[in-house]
Amino acid sequence: MAIDDRLAAVQAGLPRLTPVEAYDAVRRGDGIIVDTRPEYQRRATGAVPGAVVVERNHLEWRLDPESGARIPEAVSFGIRWIVICEGGYSSSLAAESLRELGLLRSTDVIGGFQAWQAAGLPVDRPGG
Repeated sequence: MAIDDRLAAVQAGLPRLTPVEAYDAVRRGDGIIVDTRPEYQRRATGAVPGAVVVERNHLEWRLDPESGARIPEAVSFGIRWIVICEGGYSSSLAAESLRELGLLRSTDVIGGFQAWQAAGLPVDRPGG
């Protein structure tokens, strides 16, 4: 299966969130945003305030509550991880990978950080 077909299939099966829905879920305590963008992207364009930063290559080990390499927030399989990347593509594949590990509430942000910014949601700007 070509990657574009795989991405389309994954996105069709995810309960994806708009940036505003993701923001509201976090404000209600119904999710944790995890930013998988590399450091250079966060430094260049800013970050989602309060997001947990776990670059993509470490994601499964850091969010699996049974992993010895988990982050302190990864305490339950019931957590709603809301993955955000730059444009909303790799985050879908990452969310699907988390779901395959049993983190069944995992999802992602439609349009990624670019859409977050375009929606006028809070951003911690580089350098201040």
